[in-house]
Amino acid sequence: MHRIMIVGAGVGGTAILKLLSHSTNWQTIAVVDIRDDAPGIVEAKKAGIETGGNWRDFQHYPLDMVIDVTGENLVFDELLATLPKETILIPGEIAEIIVQLLQEKDYYIQKLQTFSQRQQIIFNSIEEGMISVNPEGMITFFNQSAARMIEVPIEEAIGKHFTSVIHDRGLERVLETGIAETNQELLLETGKKLVTSRIPMIDENSQQIGVLAIFKDISEVVALAEEITDLKEIKTMLEAIIQSSDDAISVVDEQGRGIVVNRAYTRITGLQPEEIIGKPATTDISEGESMHLKVIETKKPIRGVNMRIGPHKREVIVNVAPVIVEDELRGSVGVIHDVTEIRSLASELNQAKTIIRTLESKYVFDDIIGDSEEMTLAIEQAKLAAKTPVTVFLRGESGTGKELFAHAIHSESNRHFEKFIRVNCAAIAENLLESELFGYEEGAFTGAKKGGKRGLFEEANGGSIFLDEIGELSLSTQAKLLRVLQEHEIVRVGGSKPIPIDVRIIAATNVNMEKALHDHTFREDLYYRLNRMPIYIPPLRNRLEDIPQLVERLLTKLNREYGRNVTTITSTVLQKLKSYDWPGNVRELENAIGRAMIFMPITESELHDRYLNLSTNPQQMDAKKEIELSNIEGSLEEQIHHFEKQIIEQALENCQHNKTKTAKMLNISIRNLYYKLEKYELA
Repeated sequence: MHRIMIVGAGVGGTAILKLLSHSTNWQTIAVVDIRDDAPGIVEAKKAGIETGGNWRDFQHYPLDMVIDVTGENLVFDELLATLPKETILIPGEIAEIIVQLLQEKDYYIQKLQTFSQRQQIIFNSIEEGMISVNPEGMITFFNQSAARMIEVPIEEAIGKHFTSVIHDRGLERVLETGIAETNQELLLETGKKLVTSRIPMIDENSQQIGVLAIFKDISEVVALAEEITDLKEIKTMLEAIIQSSDDAISVVDEQGRGIVVNRAYTRITGLQPEEIIGKPATTDISEGESMHLKVIETKKPIRGVNMRIGPHKREVIVNVAPVIVEDELRGSVGVIHDVTEIRSLASELNQAKTIIRTLESKYVFDDIIGDSEEMTLAIEQAKLAAKTPVTVFLRGESGTGKELFAHAIHSESNRHFEKFIRVNCAAIAENLLESELFGYEEGAFTGAKKGGKRGLFEEANGGSIFLDEIGELSLSTQAKLLRVLQEHEIVRVGGSKPIPIDVRIIAATNVNMEKALHDHTFREDLYYRLNRMPIYIPPLRNRLEDIPQLVERLLTKLNREYGRNVTTITSTVLQKLKSYDWPGNVRELENAIGRAMIFMPITESELHDRYLNLSTNPQQMDAKKEIELSNIEGSLEEQIHHFEKQIIEQALENCQHNKTKTAKMLNISIRNLYYKLEKYELA
């Protein structure tokens, strides 16, 4: 901290003393003046600063600077000759300049404050409400007209986020887009209607620094229009506005008789104007009571009431408000919104979102259907796992939706912008699996590509890899996978240099892992590495209450694939679906619904039980599908291939397309089964 002595306690010295009193880096040690009543001496005494009449009394103090404000050359020369060289001496002329600058600063501050006050008075005097917000949406200006219209005091609005003061989505849009919106109607929660313009505020660097919103009360505009225009012209204009509205409008008089309906009202209700004009307000109601009559009785608006109107019992939402003219009730006006159209648009939007996700090969947790306790637990565990980098082990029978869970976990994680690689461990031949997973170096084996090849783990670096049917891995491949989990690195086939990777592993199996551990077909150390976050996906037979939701989603999917329009199923079909054991789970349910839709006439929209074919015993062969051993032409090899294909088809059907069970039934390896499925185009 710098130590200062002021010599001269007149106007200039006093100004400098006050300036230094606001600084934390400068300390005034003493103030000197020959007059004991000088203003600077008085101020110094109040502040507890030493004072005196002769500067020589303080020359031995440790001083960094002395400011001479006496204006006497003799005093300055004596100070210059006496003070140590390291002490800075500021002459009176410079001190005078400092004083002048301080006085000018005070003058301009006062002038700025006066201008700001005048500006505030102007803004508070205009009729339009004005609100300005910064880029974060915080209110920086709020005039008195805005406080009157919105009914929020100025002191409660300044510094708050605008959403806590006024519900105006337009402000949010303009903040995001920077595009002005002018003359937009805004309905406040109080029922007051305003016309607003929202204008982005741009600084000299073309950067948006906020938004200014200007509000005008419509009622004031209408009152002004009535004073300067003919009443008949206003009536014509209002009728044109009502008729051009896409929302249905209905107006009744104070007796509850219809006086005005628009074209949108006729379109929604199916009732012509002559069927409503002059008739009681209850004429158009199919279900519910008249809101017009209730508003006329209470003189209070009613909003958001669900009703059914017209001969077709159209479901609508109505807002009704009283019409008050010079404090007298003249009737009520209702605005009718068609719920059917809103729901139809929402349904189309959901379908569009589903199609987009399908095109992108992406699934999210919203695609997983099920409110049963077991399914809800599995979804909650998966959501929790998605937020961490932990290895996930999906357990469940074939057809329960393990891949769907894997996609959803990746989509919900912080890796969702990176790759998601799916690997069916049972579908790749054992001699190729290692090179597919870990890649290979040039010359690693005969036929290896020049320059080598990246493996699937390298392709998935930064993202997620889904290892489906991991229970089918050989012990040697299991050992290499364990290294990936432990060391977070891979070594290409034929290589020796480890390659670091950052991959989230999601594994899945329908194999009884505990039995595999007991039979020593799966490594115990790898099992415990994978089993850090196990998620058990319940079979369909344990969550039969989810079948209605699943059927609704499957109908939407299959309608899109088959070009059908099946919207519902009968109660008998639903009962049959809930009574079946579903060994093939959701995949079998989809196959059953799909087969039934294929056999349905294309004109029908409801699925009946006569089209549904569910086997009561999955192990029993359908007599119609038995293999016929006669009338087969061709060479011995061709006939053998024909019969082998039929045997595999029949085994798949008996096992509800569970490939692991099919391989066990045929007593062949799962990889051999995949080879034959591809060979006979059954995959």
